[in-house]
Amino acid sequence: MAVSCATTSGQTSKSGQYLVYFGTYTGGGKSKGIYLSRMDTPTGKLTEAELAAETANPSFLAIHPSRKFLYAVGEMGAFGGKKTGAVSAFAIGADGKLTLLNQVSSGGAGPCHLVVDKTGKCVLVANYSGGSVATLPIQADGKLAEATSVIQHVGSSVNPQRQKGPHAHSINLDAANRFAFAADLGLDKVLVYRLDPDKATLTANDPPSASVKPGAGPRHFAFHPTGKFAYVINEMDCTLTGFSYDAQRGALEELQTVSTLPDGQSVLPAYSTAEVLVHPSGKFVYGSNRGHDTIVVFAIAADGKLTYVEHQPTQGKTPRNFAMDPTGAYLLAENQGSDTVVVFRIDAQTGRLTATGQVVNVPAPVCAKFMPVP
Repeated sequence: MAVSCATTSGQTSKSGQYLVYFGTYTGGGKSKGIYLSRMDTPTGKLTEAELAAETANPSFLAIHPSRKFLYAVGEMGAFGGKKTGAVSAFAIGADGKLTLLNQVSSGGAGPCHLVVDKTGKCVLVANYSGGSVATLPIQADGKLAEATSVIQHVGSSVNPQRQKGPHAHSINLDAANRFAFAADLGLDKVLVYRLDPDKATLTANDPPSASVKPGAGPRHFAFHPTGKFAYVINEMDCTLTGFSYDAQRGALEELQTVSTLPDGQSVLPAYSTAEVLVHPSGKFVYGSNRGHDTIVVFAIAADGKLTYVEHQPTQGKTPRNFAMDPTGAYLLAENQGSDTVVVFRIDAQTGRLTATGQVVNVPAPVCAKFMPVP
């Protein structure tokens, strides 16, 4: 449930200091909302997490380009007496703590992912249970207005248990801020939309989508820093699909699909994938395997195709998400099932991961976002 949970606000810190916000699930009673830690990238030190704001099921987060505001989905089935989830707007204080500005409907049930467009004018949200995507205008004070676009996905795919209807699982933007990409697990498609940030509206692109193998279940999506390639991780069959990208047309063309599991390992019922990220250098792509509880690493060739590097155990259960600091020196694995965030050092030459010994307790972590400290 891009950049994916985009891991950064897109800027590095001269001081090497970052605030790290963690989105969580609050349903189990352990978590109260959004948590905050601080990371020193010269040393890799991550401070103990503290509560930044109380709110229900803030599973995925997005930071405004101004660094003044943070937005969180409220992953729920009902809000304001209607069958919809919520999106919350927060002001970021000088100490990093969050103050709620307002909440609005996400335009569908079970919102699971969101991004802020690069101009800072709107939030785009994917509603998993409702199978829709929506755009919410951002006002001058950081508050959200009601949705100006809600697009209901339609259709199904081959798995009768998981794919009877649409399940929009993520939404991401290309570097030009022209096209939005919604990975829909229920349809086995990445749907493509044209974005008008000034009007905060989405319209179907031509071509309108790219398909993956039936039953794959596309979940999260990440662009290569050159903008020439993109990668979608498929939750249900534990694969990763690479695409070439035509930035003028907003068109994706499949290059390759590889397993995220070791050679010969079948997809067990307890296995599924979650997050995918491309290293800032463009040399490596990473994916998380839940159940198998590993991060898989691939090297990226000049043509965008992938070569296996390694599997690194995340030292915990159910790595729902992971994030890289903006310098690309560290990877934070968020083990939802064991309430831990484990820090790994990234080898800039090989892409391999080495545990630093840093483990921070965060209840039911789902997403991490970095924000530079001046």
